[in-house]
Amino acid sequence: MTLANDNLDPDRVLAAKGKSFYWARHLLGPRHASRATRLYRFCRYVDDLADEDQSVASAKKNIAALRDSILSGSTEDVVVQDGITLINDCQIDKRVVLDLIAGVCSDTEPVRMADEAHLIQYCYQVAGTVGLMMCNVLDVDHPEAAAFAIDLGMAMQLTNVCRDIQADALVDRRYIPSALVNGLAPSELIEPSDAHKKMVQQAVATLLNLADDYYQSGEQGLSYLPFRARLSILVAARLYREIGQQLRREHYEYWHQRIVVSKAKKFMLTIEVLLTAPFTVKFWRYPSQHNDRLHAPLAPRDSKTLLSVQGHAN
Repeated sequence: MTLANDNLDPDRVLAAKGKSFYWARHLLGPRHASRATRLYRFCRYVDDLADEDQSVASAKKNIAALRDSILSGSTEDVVVQDGITLINDCQIDKRVVLDLIAGVCSDTEPVRMADEAHLIQYCYQVAGTVGLMMCNVLDVDHPEAAAFAIDLGMAMQLTNVCRDIQADALVDRRYIPSALVNGLAPSELIEPSDAHKKMVQQAVATLLNLADDYYQSGEQGLSYLPFRARLSILVAARLYREIGQQLRREHYEYWHQRIVVSKAKKFMLTIEVLLTAPFTVKFWRYPSQHNDRLHAPLAPRDSKTLLSVQGHAN
């Protein structure tokens, strides 16, 4: 896959495609900021393999080549090689990377999520895995942090799903579960008819409430992170969560415009975190336990591998 020069620069990729993370990155120290930015570039590269290739066959070929490169540990692709270097330097379990690739590969097929469990499994693959990798990137040395990192990644992905229903529908994808919208086709979600609006709005509300459960759990695990990383990840989480809050204020009507968080709002949320979070108990105290109910949908998929990966996320 040929890359533009801008795609070779991690900072430019993050600034252009990960605005919330780019904003929050400034709270990290230089070492962790550089690593996190490189991880974002790699994960974005993987995601783009499914989204930016006009040919499904070509996309699948490129994804298969990427999988082979990860397994062999070598490639001539500059971005992938840097990703492999980061994986080795941070001792990231390759099974986590392969889960990410599997999730992205599923996007090359017609996307029709059946139910919430199916969606949660997908969210783990494409975002919970990123949370796991971030633990290594940020030098987290508590294996217990893994479950909470997965939750924060999945919360953000659920927010993405709700924000991008229209954009996804335009490319014939429906991540919103069939069980919540009575099997509506993607074309019917671009701008729902009057007969379907109430049902679709309720479905978005359901998913945003589910995302809140994962945000709450994810934030409980921030105490495992180094101090500056704690602040940075919390800011990123609050910025993402604000997307859902804005959707609520718009009565879940995603089809009018794509929700974005303004710079003024980002600044306000950042100041709020900096002035309040360090004075809360949960910012410093490890959580008593993880709510395993949140991972129940993951167990049938690959529970042994997932538990093994969680146990080696340091």
